Amino acid sequence: MMNKATDTYKLQNGVEIPCIGFGTWQTPDGEVAVSSVCSAIQAGYRHIDTAQAYGNEESVGRGIRESGVRREDLFLTTKLWNEYHSYDLTMSTFEESMKKLGVDYVDLFLIHWPNPVAFRDHWQQANAEVWRAMEELYRAGRIRAIGVSNFRPHHLEALMETATIAPMVNQIRLCPGDTQDAVVDYCRSHDMVLEAYSPLGVGRVFGVPEMQRLAEKYDRSIAQICIRWSLQRGYLPLPKSVTPSRIAENLEVFDFTLEEEDVRLIAGLTGCAGMESDPDRTTF
Repeated sequence: MMNKATDTYKLQNGVEIPCIGFGTWQTPDGEVAVSSVCSAIQAGYRHIDTAQAYGNEESVGRGIRESGVRREDLFLTTKLWNEYHSYDLTMSTFEESMKKLGVDYVDLFLIHWPNPVAFRDHWQQANAEVWRAMEELYRAGRIRAIGVSNFRPHHLEALMETATIAPMVNQIRLCPGDTQDAVVDYCRSHDMVLEAYSPLGVGRVFGVPEMQRLAEKYDRSIAQICIRWSLQRGYLPLPKSVTPSRIAENLEVFDFTLEEEDVRLIAGLTGCAGMESDPDRTTF
C-alpha cells in the first residue's frame, strides 16, 4: 500500500511514476496556473499533469521553475491534441510543447483521444503515425515513457498492430460510480498503469449523500475519500484544485484506510458523478 505521495508505480520500462499526480485541466493560463503548480510542488506533489489542449503549458512550466524543486525530481506529463494526428504534426507540436514548458524532455507523453472527429474515417492509420513519432522521441530520450488517454480495448488492439513499444499508461476517467471495468481489466492484463482523471467526479461527488456519510464516518473530506478510494483500487489519481489549502489536503490520504465494503459501495454508486464520454462519438 502507498504510504506517501512520492511512492511510485513502476511502468513496463522500469520508470517510476509518483502515485498521485497534480491535475491542471480547466486551470486557467497565467498566474492561477503558475501559483497552483508552485503550491502543489511545495505541498509535496512530484507529478504534474498537463496537456496541449489545456492551454496552460507555459504557466505550468513557470510554476515548476518557481517551485525551487529540480526538474529531474519531478514527473511531468503532457498530451498530444486531436488536430495533430500525423507523424509530422506530432514531431512539430511536441517541440512547441517543450518550448512552452521550458524543458528538454517530458516524463510521459500521451495521445489524448483515440478517435478525433477530423480523423474519424482513418483513425487507426492516424494513431499509427502518431505512435511512430512518439516511439522515435522515446528512443531519442526526449520522452521517458509513452502512453494513451481515453483508449478502449479496440483502440489499443489497433495501435498494437503496428507499434513496436506497448503503451505504458492509459489515462481514463475513473471516479466514484464510473469504474470502466472492462477497460481497466484489459489494461491491467497488458501491464498498463491506469491514471484516473477527474477523480473527484468534476465536483459532483460532493452532493452525493453516501459520500457525505463516508466523509463523516472517516472524519475526512469527500475529496480525501475519493483519492483514497482511487489508490485502494490501484489507480493513479490526478486531483485538481487551485486553492492552496485543498491542494495540500488532497495529499493527506496516507494515514487512513477505507474498509473494503466502503470501497465496493463507492464503486457501485453508478452514475453519481456522471459517466465517461464515448471516444468514438466525441465531437472534437
